[in-house]
Amino acid sequence: MMAMTLDGFVARKDHALDWLFKQPSGNEDHGFVDFMDSVDVLVMGTGSLRTVLGFDMWPYDKPVVVLSRSMTKDDLPSDLRDKVEFSTAAPKDLWESFAERGFERVYVDGGAIIQSFLKAGLINDMKVSMIPILIGDGIRIFGDIDHDIDLELQSATSFPSGLVDLVYRVKTE
Repeated sequence: MMAMTLDGFVARKDHALDWLFKQPSGNEDHGFVDFMDSVDVLVMGTGSLRTVLGFDMWPYDKPVVVLSRSMTKDDLPSDLRDKVEFSTAAPKDLWESFAERGFERVYVDGGAIIQSFLKAGLINDMKVSMIPILIGDGIRIFGDIDHDIDLELQSATSFPSGLVDLVYRVKTE
């Protein structure tokens, strides 16, 4: 699950998500809790982690793996050191380690991390929440890709706030 502006950005260049919280959603249930219940582990990069660390509270009750060459557990508040692990593994190697640990559904979060897992052919399905706002510049959700990735629309759900959830399955050859 990834939130994206209508012009294709997941965050501002400084990783800020202020645009996401500007949108009124009332009491709409966009399925985040159900989605989180369906995953075993989250993978994110340092930009996403730094953004989440700025939230009032830690939003995850699942294991979180951060792909980073620059951060360590010493960079975390002490109450999160047992909830977050760091890795420098390539996506395929990390994926294999997840299988060994019994993790089947992986939530891949953050533009660069999503891009690396897509390039490695490790994304089977994706849920993108299109937020009705244009911010003009930022971090693209998919970035440059070196080949076409065919997708099959599984569902599209619109909400009164203007948010649209799109669920796609990556077609395999």
